[in-house]
This record gives sequence, structure tokens and C-alpha cells, in this order.
Amino acid sequence: MQYPCITADLRKMAENVALVKKKCADSGIDIIGVTKGFCAHPEIVEAYLKGGVSGLGDARLRNLEKLKSFNVPKYLMRIPMLSEVEDVIRLSNISMNSELETIKALGREALRQGKVHSIILMVELGDVREGVLQEEVVDYVREILNINGVKFLGIGANLSCFGGVIPDEKNMGRLAGLAEQVEQELDINVEIVSGGSTSSFPLVDKKRMPGKINHLRFGEIFISGTYLDAREGAHYDVFKMEAEVIEIKRKPSIPTGEIGLDAFFRKPVFEDRGIRKRALLAIGRQDVDLDQIKPCDKEIEIIGASSDHLIVDVDSCSRNYRVGDIIEFNLNYVSILRLMTSEYVHKVIIRS
Repeated sequence: MQYPCITADLRKMAENVALVKKKCADSGIDIIGVTKGFCAHPEIVEAYLKGGVSGLGDARLRNLEKLKSFNVPKYLMRIPMLSEVEDVIRLSNISMNSELETIKALGREALRQGKVHSIILMVELGDVREGVLQEEVVDYVREILNINGVKFLGIGANLSCFGGVIPDEKNMGRLAGLAEQVEQELDINVEIVSGGSTSSFPLVDKKRMPGKINHLRFGEIFISGTYLDAREGAHYDVFKMEAEVIEIKRKPSIPTGEIGLDAFFRKPVFEDRGIRKRALLAIGRQDVDLDQIKPCDKEIEIIGASSDHLIVDVDSCSRNYRVGDIIEFNLNYVSILRLMTSEYVHKVIIRS
């Protein structure tokens, strides 16, 4: 084994996906698996498919490139750049859009490549990230219907990711109502009404999601078990981080000398706890956010880190840690994303 590393348990991942799929299927909701949290690692993608996702989505074209061999619909989850339309058409079947100029460019490129590209029009529901204004939706759809090379597939929205707005019956009801308005005024069928991501799952779980919502885009819930119940077989430890101890020393708990800025231009504050036993681990802020990891050994306390060193207090630990020992950490979605993105962290697949 090489360290530091992040491990991914494929069985646990697939079981999380299957649990979510069943609950969503009971409400008539289709799910796609968002792969950006693990950089579309092909072996982990297989666990998504085994669990039952019907499509794959990512915000990065480089990740979509990794998904070419999987015979399922592929979504570009971020509004496309005009400079990348050729690759958008080449690598994805469906993209989320909010700009007519971009949709027209996608249509021209789709015709050039002999394809028809599907469009989900994103709607602004209050989180103030991407999306057209609600009063503009019908006019936008009318325009899209007249663009050659593209097919209007449906409407969607994103909540929570920027503004922190919680999906509820009111805002999801507005999305459902807009879909019905489009159908009535334009005499078409809105195939997909995509009601968001992991933060929308509680509405499904409580059977409060409006019936017109038939599509959700999930990543975090599969990866971290967010909103799932362990009593139903959910797993919160699909991914774990392992780092090696490179130094064990008893040292003062506060530095000696005048305190200035650290390597990240912050002035650190220390509590004087006397001489403490500390372990230095070979991983740092370049690879992971300290606020998003927790030692599996609850007696370990994270003190801080620089770019390449993580400092933990092991003074109160029952285990006598030594140089070369491996310390394991539980992770959340953000820490998994950072670790999987770092080229300095080894990726280990567990097939349990």
C-alpha cells in the first residue's frame, strides 16, 4: 500500500445507490449518478451502475471523457462554455443550459457531427446560481424548439449548492407548475423535470416531492450516505483516508517566538496545554480540507496542517502510536472531492 491514500468500498457504494434508487422508483423518479466527487474513476462508476443509476453526469469534460465506454446517457452538469461546444457534443448526450446563444452553438455543432443534442433548460428557483427567470421559461422553450440540432428534453433546477436554499414543496411545486405551463402553452410533453440533487432527497424520503418531478441528480448521497438511515443499510464510510505517521514527538502546545502569518496567510491562535505528544502525518492542506475529516480514533485531535504536513495530538490516545503507523479518517463529500482530485493521494479500490 502507498500512502497517503483514499479507499473506496464498491460494495458499500452500490448498496447506497440501490437504497436511493428504490425510494426514488417508488415515487416515479429516475436517478442519474454524478461522478465529479470521485473524478469519474471508472471502477467506482461501475458501482453506480450496479446500484441502478440510469445515466451519468459530470461538470467537467475531462471526466466525461473517462465515461465514453459506458453505454448510458451522459449529462454535462455545468452550463457549457462556447469555447467547448465541440467536445460537449462529442462527449455528452444531454446538457444543462440557460443561454440561447450557447444552445444555438450546440445545435450547429450537433448538426456538424450528425447528432441531435438534448437540452435541459435550467430555471432560477432562488439559489441564484444558474437558470433563466421563471417568467421567461415559456419563451425560452419556444425558442429552443426552433433550433435545429437540439431537442428540448425538459426543465431543471439547482438548489443548495450556492445560496443554501433548501428544496421544499413550495419551490419544487413552482418547478412542477412551470413544466405544466410549458406543456399547456406550447402543446408539448416535458419529458424531464429535474428537481435537483442530494438536498432534494428528504422530500422523496418523506413522500412530499411533487408528482411532476421525475428526475434527480445524485452524487453526495451515494458517496457519503447523506440523509440516509444506517438502519436501512446505508453506509457513511464508503470512502476513507489513510495517512502515515512520519514523526512522533512530545512538544510544547504553543510556538516559541513572535507569531506572524502562517503559510496560508492566517495568524494562528494556540491554547497553552503544556507539553503534548504529537504525530506528524504525510498529508496536508494541498490535498484535503482539515475541517472536512475526522479521525476514526476518536481520541485523536487534529491540531492543524501546512501544505504537506498534518499535525495531530495523540497524547490522550489509548493506542501507542509509532512512526510508520497508519491513521485512518472518516470523510465527507468535500474532503472526498479534494482527495480524489489530488494527484499526490493514491486511490485504492476495495471490492468487499
